[in-house]
Amino acid sequence: MFREAAKIVIDDSTAPSATYVVNVRMEDLLDKLKLLNYDTEFLQDLKMKPINRHYFVVPTNPGEQFYMFTSLAAWLIRKIGKNFDPPQEYDDPNSTISLILDHLREIGVSVEFPPNKLKQGVGEHAVYVLDSLADEALTLLKFKWKKIEIPPDDPTPEPEIEDDDAELILEKVEEEMMAEYEEEDEEDVLHVDDITKLYGRNMYDVQKPEHILESKTDTEEWRLELERVLPQLKVTIKTDSRDWRAHLDQMKQHRSNMNTSLAGTKGQLEKLHLDIGNTMDKIRTREMYLNRQLEPILQEFRTLQEELSKVKEQYRDVSGGVTERTRVLNKLTDELEQVKREMDERGSSMTDGTPLINIKKTITKMKSEISEMNVRIGVLEYSLMCARVRDRTQLQEDMNITNSSVMI
Repeated sequence: MFREAAKIVIDDSTAPSATYVVNVRMEDLLDKLKLLNYDTEFLQDLKMKPINRHYFVVPTNPGEQFYMFTSLAAWLIRKIGKNFDPPQEYDDPNSTISLILDHLREIGVSVEFPPNKLKQGVGEHAVYVLDSLADEALTLLKFKWKKIEIPPDDPTPEPEIEDDDAELILEKVEEEMMAEYEEEDEEDVLHVDDITKLYGRNMYDVQKPEHILESKTDTEEWRLELERVLPQLKVTIKTDSRDWRAHLDQMKQHRSNMNTSLAGTKGQLEKLHLDIGNTMDKIRTREMYLNRQLEPILQEFRTLQEELSKVKEQYRDVSGGVTERTRVLNKLTDELEQVKREMDERGSSMTDGTPLINIKKTITKMKSEISEMNVRIGVLEYSLMCARVRDRTQLQEDMNITNSSVMI
């Protein structure tokens, strides 16, 4: 682009955003055309509607878009200072595209795509050609883009977030539950100091009992009490599908399955990606090589096509002349027949033999002249036929030479 740094750069050509680079370049091209005053200098001459920012990206009307593309390219070439006639609707598209690419190479722009990519008048290649020509035109105008000055932001205090007592936060609930569990555990712990305070004895007396303590608890009463409170001690936890713990377990299980599956396929996918990249590079290199090899042959083919068009035009002109001469000959033949009939009528009405003899001599003379005219016509037709055969033979030989060179 016509900047010190590109407006958008895509390092990975296979990234999903790479397909939208042409949209950004088209918007950039539209800005450059507005800077070149195309709405007043170009649209008013053609009396066409202004193009939008997706005109050369989305194909809608191939004929109109190709005409707009060639007209814009011709106008930009003239803005650069080159001579380029405005294209007409009956012009050969191949010759027009070839002339545009020749001017593009003259200004130092690399063309690494075949010319048939521009026949539709839309796509990234058409936008690339117009954008390069617009850059050159802006360069001649000594136009430079100004850097955007971003004003500093005013420091604004962030609003304080008020705590909503009605909102329950899961972390706070878990902390409160853990605190309650810790308090219950602490209450169940038997502290030596509490025992000392409870009984009012010192540690020395406790460590030296005067008699052995015996338990007076009845085992049967304990068992009955346990059976009584056992149903109350049972806790039933209902499973809920909306519980985050169940979802977390499922996520862990799925992640483990994905890691297990990926371990076996990751190497194959990387190898496949590498093979596809190498194949694409080979195809791209081969395409560039074929384009370079076929460019002279295609240029020669276009030249031969132009010569063939000229020969066809000459043949049509000659055929038109023969048709006109044939029409004149038919007209003269009709007039001659009319004269013969008039002479026959007058000869039958005349009784004098001398005029009749003169008329017969005249008729004989006219017949001889007609015979000479027929001979001349035959010679002319033979010459014309020879010329046609010679042109057809020459055309066939040229086409055979062209086909053999293309096949080679």
